[in-house]
Amino acid sequence: MSAEAISPISSWPAEFDRLRPGLVAHCYRMTGSHSDAEDVVQETYLRATRALSSFEARSSLKTWLYRIATNTCITALNHRSRRVLPAGLGAPSSDPDAHVFSDASVPWLEPLPDALLGDPGEVVVRRESVRLALIAALQHLPVRQRAALLLREVLSWSAAEIAETLGVSVPAVKSLLQRARKRLDEEDLHVPAPAPVELERALLERYIAAFEAADAAAIRAVIHDDFRLEAVPHPVWFQGVRVCLPFLERRASDAAGLVRLVPTRCNGQPAAASYRRCASGDLLADGLLVLEVDGDRFSRAVKFDDPAAVIAAGLPARLVA
Repeated sequence: MSAEAISPISSWPAEFDRLRPGLVAHCYRMTGSHSDAEDVVQETYLRATRALSSFEARSSLKTWLYRIATNTCITALNHRSRRVLPAGLGAPSSDPDAHVFSDASVPWLEPLPDALLGDPGEVVVRRESVRLALIAALQHLPVRQRAALLLREVLSWSAAEIAETLGVSVPAVKSLLQRARKRLDEEDLHVPAPAPVELERALLERYIAAFEAADAAAIRAVIHDDFRLEAVPHPVWFQGVRVCLPFLERRASDAAGLVRLVPTRCNGQPAAASYRRCASGDLLADGLLVLEVDGDRFSRAVKFDDPAAVIAAGLPARLVA
């Protein structure tokens, strides 16, 4: 029997803290929301604490907790709409001067800072499974299909373990998995292979320098021809350098001297925290830019206009001038 399976009740808080980053990542894959994932993990802790005296160690503590977390996610998601990125709402705009507006009525996908992924020994696996494109695609799956697929493909659970968790038969699990994989195939999901960290870092440095200098040619040098540009909570989005570059050039020119980008990581991808200068001269957190590398350039950028995302990434809310 594993050490996890016989962990004494007295060490429960420490055991939970050790497993917490993985649980947050799992719940984030299910919900598409960092804030919802945190709420579910807190509810998982409360439910597990109440039931701890009846834990019989027939499975590991880790499996038991993931079972509780999965079912808590399912309950929470049964009455919620799927979360989306702008590209999930319709076709891109072909006009770089298009009016960009906010829509708070849309259940938007949220980012997940790498700082929350925990133990470096497991972070690599977790980064692979929280890429923005993958999380957005998973949102198209019905909740139980999503749960079955994640338990199988990410956590490597057996069909029997999944069946016990979902309260269904093993053949039903196999059906859920088959339908989930078919639906993802229909989505024509493309998640680029991870680039070397050194390349990601170099590209990010070049992008930041180009944006802060309002250098359109330098921006063009690090993005693909079919580059996508999205921002949450704005339904309007753009694709292709002929549209994205003029839009970025104007934004960079407007922001010159007013905006600073600070490198970080989010969703297993290079990212930058955006800070905007205020009247006092200090820089206030503005949002989080998550970039996707495909080959040797960026293929997509998603800006989350939410200062809380910067703070969640472990960065300050204010940079003193």
